[in-house]
Amino acid sequence: MDEGEERMFTTLISVAELDSLLQGDSSLTVVLDCRSYLTAPEKGEAVYREGHISGAGYLHLEEDLSAPLTPQTGRHPLPDLTKLAQTFRSRGVSKETQVVVYDDCGAAMAARAWWLFRLLGHTQVAVLDGGYPAWLAAGLSVTDQLPSPLPGNFVAEPEMSMILLLEQVTGSVSGGMLIDARTPERFRGEQEPIDPVAGHIPGAVNRPLQLNLTADGTFKSAELLRQEWLDFIADYQPQQVAHYCGSGVTACHNLLAMEHAGLHGAKVYPGSWSEWIRDPQRPVATGE
Repeated sequence: MDEGEERMFTTLISVAELDSLLQGDSSLTVVLDCRSYLTAPEKGEAVYREGHISGAGYLHLEEDLSAPLTPQTGRHPLPDLTKLAQTFRSRGVSKETQVVVYDDCGAAMAARAWWLFRLLGHTQVAVLDGGYPAWLAAGLSVTDQLPSPLPGNFVAEPEMSMILLLEQVTGSVSGGMLIDARTPERFRGEQEPIDPVAGHIPGAVNRPLQLNLTADGTFKSAELLRQEWLDFIADYQPQQVAHYCGSGVTACHNLLAMEHAGLHGAKVYPGSWSEWIRDPQRPVATGE
């Protein structure tokens, strides 16, 4: 990086680093609140309106980051990418913008927005490590004032190779590694609080997203994540790995951890478990 060149954040950004960006030319940085609660979809925007990082806009999981449900889809279908690009422009995003996304649950929700930005070709996007709780703990500025950003000029250049399609899932298990980001209990089919069928896609293996985090809700170091993920994927290359979860949201957390660790090129199966089980003819596995 040349002297004086601005650093680009593409995976994680610390509270101190974001504060420094906002103390500078804040017009070059767009912060987006992604707080969302799967069992209370209306709560995310409500808590955003009560208080958020100064200048932050809001991205709604169901309305902005997902398409409407159909009988064939999972719970959070991929949004229309043309509409999503317009949403990003309306939040002030341009080609040169550093985007920072955050939530209050260890990046489980914000990682979806991070991945969608990358899917549309915008790599200068990072997740706030520790999220809103870390920002509050640092005593930094919050507000209930809603921003009025000038529209950006972001133009999407989708990279569809980042997606594992439903029809590719079976082949990916035999030719690669399919990783489930849900809790072990859900993976084994011992409990299922959200979807009507318990279990996992046959051939998948389980690495819960919580293993990417430390006790304080921040990510483990890139070095530690790299070693843990290399041990986990063993003889597979990162490009042979695909991630899924319940609905294609928290799967992005495992992808984020791999990318932060320098293990590039894994995919996400966006439909995930909730799409897989829409067809009762598709096989279901339980146990380890």
